[in-house]
Amino acid sequence: MADTSSTTSTLTDARAEIAGGVIRAIAGESARLRADQQTAVAALCEASARVLVVQATGWGKSAVYWAATAIRRAEGAGPTLVVSPLLSLMRDQVAAAGRAGLRAATLNSNNIDEWSSIEHDLRSGAVDVLLVSPERLANPGFGRRVLDGLAGQVGLLVIDEAHAVSDWGHDFRPDYRRVSDVLQQLNPKTPVLATTATANSRVTDDVAHQLGESTLVLRGPLARSSLQLAVVDALSPLDRFAWVVDHLPKLPGSGIVYTLTVSDAQRLAAAIQEVHGRDVPVAAYTGGLDAGARESLEDALRANELKALVATSALGMGYDKPDLGFVVHVGSPPSPVSYYQQVGRAGRGIDHAVVALLPSDADAGVWDYFATATIPVPENVNRLLRGLDGYGPDQPATVPGLEAETGLRRTRVELMLKQLAVDGVVERVEKGWLRTGAEWTFDAAHYDGIVAVRRREADIMRAYTRGDRCLMQLLQESLDDPSAEPCGRCSVCLGELPDPLRAAPEPETVQSIVRLLRGEVHVLEPRKMWPGGAFGAKGRIPAELSAEPGRTIVYADAPEWREVLRGTFTDGPPDPDSLEALKAGAVAALSRWRGSWSSRPDVVVPLAAAGYGRLTAEIADHVATVGRLDRAELTVNPTGFTDDLSSAEEAKVWRDGIQVDEATAQVVTARTVLLLVDASSSQWPITVATAKLRESGAAAVLPLLIHKRP
Repeated sequence: MADTSSTTSTLTDARAEIAGGVIRAIAGESARLRADQQTAVAALCEASARVLVVQATGWGKSAVYWAATAIRRAEGAGPTLVVSPLLSLMRDQVAAAGRAGLRAATLNSNNIDEWSSIEHDLRSGAVDVLLVSPERLANPGFGRRVLDGLAGQVGLLVIDEAHAVSDWGHDFRPDYRRVSDVLQQLNPKTPVLATTATANSRVTDDVAHQLGESTLVLRGPLARSSLQLAVVDALSPLDRFAWVVDHLPKLPGSGIVYTLTVSDAQRLAAAIQEVHGRDVPVAAYTGGLDAGARESLEDALRANELKALVATSALGMGYDKPDLGFVVHVGSPPSPVSYYQQVGRAGRGIDHAVVALLPSDADAGVWDYFATATIPVPENVNRLLRGLDGYGPDQPATVPGLEAETGLRRTRVELMLKQLAVDGVVERVEKGWLRTGAEWTFDAAHYDGIVAVRRREADIMRAYTRGDRCLMQLLQESLDDPSAEPCGRCSVCLGELPDPLRAAPEPETVQSIVRLLRGEVHVLEPRKMWPGGAFGAKGRIPAELSAEPGRTIVYADAPEWREVLRGTFTDGPPDPDSLEALKAGAVAALSRWRGSWSSRPDVVVPLAAAGYGRLTAEIADHVATVGRLDRAELTVNPTGFTDDLSSAEEAKVWRDGIQVDEATAQVVTARTVLLLVDASSSQWPITVATAKLRESGAAAVLPLLIHKRP
């Protein structure tokens, strides 16, 4: 492959005039194509071109494909097909294409009513640009209706955020790998442009290899002079929330506050609203929102109707607000590449934007999860393949069917099917998934390498939070930018935090947040499927053995409970003050729960699933006294339990290790049981204990979990 970032290719006068008109329409009358933009556009005017552009956010990568599209359409080529990862990005791109004089459309789950007319316009040549997600591209129905009609006619294929093509990248998405299949289906001579701002040398090489050996790679410097980077260190997880609440009104303009989890986004937004009300309007933005709600929030931030969106990484790639004044991270992302991509939302059209990272030791647990979350587990893959083998060669399996057949969670089934499709082991058809006949083998060396890369990236983020050297320089080096050098404006280069970031959070703010967050209600949804495997039983758990939706007092690494957990979940006697806090939390949870349970509890049964028998018994006794409930006991001896058991193995341990004796059966028969559990991440002890209590005659079981572990 060729890297010609220091050379330029010329456009003919006619092509240059068209490209110049596009760039002026997008960026103003004085705008001109940069050298690398001109090189890329000129290359894409030729058949079979393969171009990979790796440039900083805000550089103008989209201008390349709008200019190339305008030229190719003027010369009689078919429409451009843009593969784009997010709905918010597509919306911005549709608007940008319109400014460039092009008619763009998108087919997504939010505009189903418009599909028919868009597809008609596409066939008639009225649409210049079609934007689709990689998931839509991989959909067989889309292929039959749209791609088949475009066969041989696509004038340009654009792969936006192309780092997602590589499983070495920070945001690998298996559906992106289907792009190469689609390219072959359309026309191998179709020019292809891939763009990204977040690819190091390894990812760049991988993407270029997938595009073809003749790929032209155009890399530029990745420094962003408008960003002032800072690390606000020495804050506890709870202090970080208070810091944001106190500092948000002082930050310039409007911006984004990123969190690592959905829960933190929702909780922090609630804390800001509680303290500031309408004076500092904010909203939580997560992938769990429907498309319409996300679109509304994006528009509200763009119009400065909100001070900030408190968001997960769902608001990342492609969101375009040129005057975004700040980006704050409550918790460090696991990768410097993903961090660079997110902070790149700020300062795109203004001279100065504030970027602050608020790290914590607690971040490492989230990093460990992300390092392995997408790595296939051979046991689970083989279980899924056995489930597929139960279907005939012409009988597609559906995701819900495979979930019921295997006991695996639906999201895990969907991810594994996409990964297996990349390996050619399964094929997606219109009614589901089929085995192809190819065998699957676990490439341990490959996946070990991916995990090692992710852990090295986590080490780079540790160096970033320590301030080992210039923050911008470190981000550039993580992306293999040869122009990396000290920026002279970050908190490391200056030796201090910029003025808006210096003050510590107010103690009163910390206490108000503690009170608010400890008052939250966390619903504990019961497991619905038996795991199969070593457990034996699989499929849906019968209603007569199921728990009611329960409640959790402490969810995951909730900062407002951290010190309390340290004082109670210990090998020695619980700290009295911490124990009283959990007792009060249990009573408060029951009080808030009262209006929605199926029937009032009659008897409380403790279950020390994590081994904290004294703690669990004391809280159960307190709840029984306050609520005037009877008490009963389970016989619990989970022999062979370890943290590395599979789901089926753990469920079997609890099935063999929990017994309901005759005395307890007499107490619970025809009554509602409050099952009080110390801690669990899997919920298998709760699920199995519930089934045993229901088998022994309990009319209903209401689980109250003290700590839902991540």
